[in-house]
Amino acid sequence: MRSESEMLQFILAYARQHDEVRAVVMNGSRANPNVRPDPFQDYDIIYFVREVAPFVHNPEVPAYFGEMMILQMPEHMGTPPPTDDGHECYLMQFMDGNRIDLSFYSLEELPHKLEDSLTIVLLDKDGLLGEVPLPSELSYLPQKPTAKAFDDCCNEFWWLNPYVAKGLWRDELTYAHDMLDAYLREQLMKMLTWYCGMKCNFQQSVGKLGKRLKDHLSAEQWALLERTYANAQPDQTWEALFAIGELFRQVARPVAQTFDFHYPTEEDRKVSEYIKQIRATEKLPPE
Repeated sequence: MRSESEMLQFILAYARQHDEVRAVVMNGSRANPNVRPDPFQDYDIIYFVREVAPFVHNPEVPAYFGEMMILQMPEHMGTPPPTDDGHECYLMQFMDGNRIDLSFYSLEELPHKLEDSLTIVLLDKDGLLGEVPLPSELSYLPQKPTAKAFDDCCNEFWWLNPYVAKGLWRDELTYAHDMLDAYLREQLMKMLTWYCGMKCNFQQSVGKLGKRLKDHLSAEQWALLERTYANAQPDQTWEALFAIGELFRQVARPVAQTFDFHYPTEEDRKVSEYIKQIRATEKLPPE
């Protein structure tokens, strides 16, 4: 695997060899002083150019950076749909294990892109960027919940619980797991983010998709979170459903108390009893 210094040399050499490229910045985890470096971090790079057109769907761009394992070009895909905002993007996974997420933006986008607090200037040919603050997680810190956001999160969480239970009772494995692991967990992660933010006065990030939650939760809470991840066995999935409800109320109640919100205790109780009833309901005989 090429080292970080070698990769940065490739990135900067390309920019210096192409006059259209006037500035280069790096975002993401490699710009984050709070992330422990590892060899699998992506290089999130932006080239600011006079004109994006020469770099659109240009096979010479990915070919320059190394032997490709797989290439993705989001602006030329149908699913997910492209942003169609005028930029070009090459997501490049190389055979040596390195990855570069390379974007080309017009110079007019400079002020907007510099709003990302995780920004390191690698090259500024014309002195256009000015003084960029030292990189920090400021743009990625959790935000305090509003009463409406808290209410909606609680309502959606308890509304969705019976969906999982009914799917399990009907032996609909894929449906039950999708409801648990996508829709229900989305609300849990939202509440966990508020809870961890509350504990650190909203001055620390829990990371993308909560990957640093373990740093903020107690050992007991983390063990409970682990129990919310089920295998394909119905009994284990039932236990994961009960665990996700227990963890949700454990973190939602102190959030409500801190911000003087209302926690829906009655809805929690009624729904929790209902899903237990669903589990205890005798299955219909096979047709």
